[in-house]
Amino acid sequence: MPLPTTDQEWPPPRMKPELRMYAQHGAWYGGDPDQLAKVYGGGVIPGVGLDLKGWDRPLTHGGGFLNRISRWFWGTPIPAGQSRSTKLHVPIAADIAGTSGDLLFAEAPTLRVSGKTGNARLETILEEGSVNAILLEGAELCAAYGGVYLRVGWDTEMHKHPVVDVLPADCAVPEFAKGRLKAVTFWRILAEDHKDVWRHLERHEFGKVYHGLYRGDDEKLGMQVPLTDHPETAIFAEMVDADGGFDSGFPRGLLVEYVPNMRPHRLLRGTSLGRSDYAGVEALMDSLDETMTSWMRDLRLGKGRIIVPEVYLTNTGRGRGSTWDPDREVYAPLGMLPPPGGSGASMITVSQFDIRVQEHQQTAKSLLAQILRGAGYSVQSFGEAGEGAAATATEIHSRERRSFTTRGKKLNYWTPALAWLAECLLAVDAHIYGTKVVPERARVEWPDGVMPDPEALSRTLDMLNRAQSASLDTRVRMLHPEWEDTQVKAEVDRLRDELGLNVPDPDELRDVIVPEAHDDTSEPASTS
Repeated sequence: MPLPTTDQEWPPPRMKPELRMYAQHGAWYGGDPDQLAKVYGGGVIPGVGLDLKGWDRPLTHGGGFLNRISRWFWGTPIPAGQSRSTKLHVPIAADIAGTSGDLLFAEAPTLRVSGKTGNARLETILEEGSVNAILLEGAELCAAYGGVYLRVGWDTEMHKHPVVDVLPADCAVPEFAKGRLKAVTFWRILAEDHKDVWRHLERHEFGKVYHGLYRGDDEKLGMQVPLTDHPETAIFAEMVDADGGFDSGFPRGLLVEYVPNMRPHRLLRGTSLGRSDYAGVEALMDSLDETMTSWMRDLRLGKGRIIVPEVYLTNTGRGRGSTWDPDREVYAPLGMLPPPGGSGASMITVSQFDIRVQEHQQTAKSLLAQILRGAGYSVQSFGEAGEGAAATATEIHSRERRSFTTRGKKLNYWTPALAWLAECLLAVDAHIYGTKVVPERARVEWPDGVMPDPEALSRTLDMLNRAQSASLDTRVRMLHPEWEDTQVKAEVDRLRDELGLNVPDPDELRDVIVPEAHDDTSEPASTS
């Protein structure tokens, strides 16, 4: 179906539960204290908090729903009379998303197609388009929002090849069929002035892309206006047909693929959307921020303070107040009797509160471990257990087993997406740039995620060699798993030459001149 032609609520009402979660997880991912307070209703005056069930309503101090907000640390307002917020945020959510991206794309996967020409062209597109860096960005957004969209496009003025970009899940209205993306509509706000809002809608269907410009308000999409009415959409005016769309160049599917972070979704059962790494640990992250804020409060209150009598203060002049010099040694006698059993020095009071370092540290450490376990990661992946001595790849996998298990689950969603990406890039490349490469789905090869220990690998290869249980070709491939067949063969030939294992071809020996054998039947030379 084409773009909307009538005024309607935007985003569509059916997207409200998803958008509420995107707002919540986006606030944790961004780490802005003001945004967290806004999402959970923790302003100066108690406001409306986040409620996935849609029970939002104006709150009053006597209302029964106020307790729902007060359970969130970020939902509590700033105390009356306090000039600034002293709440502290620990960016563990951003660390989780970044670690997820590193586990997936810190080392680039290998995409291969059948033909040499296709492989060469695909490699050019991936390298010049910095596709792996874009995928790393997409994996981070995917972990935070529960899913991400990969979109293939082109710009013939700036690039000589197709380009890839990633879009977070909170700016799209997807349509699924049997778990696969059937169509999707992206939107962005181009200009916003009070109630005058300009929106650009981009809809992707099989073999088609539609663009539309709408002028409405904060809640309504408004009526569709010509694309030429705004400079950012004027470029599409010459590309679209009467229906507002154009041929995508990829008739076998969309120019967009949705990559879920993890399924199933625990709150929206039956949906094809993925769940965020933060799902279920929001309250723990909230408690971690409360713990760190309490720790810093102890530091502020624990500052040593000295209370002295007024006679110990030095008058600095009329209207200039008085000062206390802690290094002064001689004072005039006090015009009063000292307290019983004491002297004038006992008039000085030192105020020093205890700083509960160990209690706060243990609480924060325990909360952190629960957050990472709930998100599917090992604490070792975040350096919490210490670096220690050098470890082999097997030991690292053992220590970070939970993290690599989560990585393996996510690869099940990224592998078909990357296979589609290669085919879509080659199809657009042929349609727009006129290359003769036949588009096809790629074979995806993932690295191990951990660099093997060179010493342990050398010992393994040595034992295989002495046991004569692996060929030279196999040992070279174990040492260089990223090499292609031609590189492996060349290395094997060099090693055989150095070891003297190469035997000449018998057919080549025929051309070798063999000296004539001595004829023993010949008559001996006569002697005189």
